[in-house]
Amino acid sequence: MSFSSYKIIGEVLKAFQVIYTEANFVGEVEFNIPDYFREDLETMMRDGVVDNSEFAICENLIYPVLKEVWKCYRSKFILWSHHSLNYDEKLSGFPEYILAKRSPLGKVVFDKPYFILVEAKQDNFEAGWAQCLAEMIAAQRLNDELKIIIFGIVSNGDRWQFGKLEAEVFTRNITYYTIQELDKLFAVVNYVFQQCELQLNTLIAA
Repeated sequence: MSFSSYKIIGEVLKAFQVIYTEANFVGEVEFNIPDYFREDLETMMRDGVVDNSEFAICENLIYPVLKEVWKCYRSKFILWSHHSLNYDEKLSGFPEYILAKRSPLGKVVFDKPYFILVEAKQDNFEAGWAQCLAEMIAAQRLNDELKIIIFGIVSNGDRWQFGKLEAEVFTRNITYYTIQELDKLFAVVNYVFQQCELQLNTLIAA
């Protein structure tokens, strides 16, 4: 089954024996949003068609935010777009975005460990999280024995929800964030990237 075959999060939890919890675990780390980004987003939101498809949501709303934060962490991570992620026949497909460690062999090498999985869904967060959690489980298993917390983001462009997979426990953040409150949204995305960097630094130091 491909990731997109999963439509209900309960099915994924049962199939892979993952425990579901809800809590507010994300923090906010202030991020200085450039003026050009604010202006460009305002123009697109006002005059562009930004959410008529999942592709449009990715290109116009999700990727620009992720890319802006990633620039600050680019020495250690690569942000992959629609790259194949395959564990086995039940866990395979093309996540919208994957944050992975930058390979010592160069930027074109898709290397593990994997830290963040991002999924776009047009107002169907149930299916979005089913798919995203399956991707997170695949990433966790591909990371092998590395004890890494995998983060997940599901967004319809406007609303952004966050989750994490730690061992066999999946936690969905109770509070969601919106692109209307851009500073808060960036602060949370920055927090998640920072947590990934801290984990990577710990691995390198070990």
